[in-house]
Amino acid sequence: MTHSRRGGGRDADGGGGRGFVTPGRLAVLLLTALALVFVFQNTGQTRIRLLVPVVTMPLWVALLIPGVVGVLAGMYLVRRR
Repeated sequence: MTHSRRGGGRDADGGGGRGFVTPGRLAVLLLTALALVFVFQNTGQTRIRLLVPVVTMPLWVALLIPGVVGVLAGMYLVRRR
C-alpha cells in the first residue's frame, strides 16, 4: 500500500524536516533576549522631544516603543511577500 503526502512533500510542521528550532529562529530569539535585557536595564528617566513637546518618560519605554514599531513593520513586510 502506498501513502501519499500532502503539502508537496513537507512534514507536518511545514519546515521540510528541519524541526522547530532552526539557526535563524535561534538567532532571532537570542537577539530579542539581548534587546529586552538592554531595554529593561535602562530604567532611568529621560527627556525626549516629540516634534514640539518635550516629555519625560522612563528610558525603557523610549527604547521599547521604536522596537515594537520595528517588529510590527517587519511582520507587515514579511507578510506582504
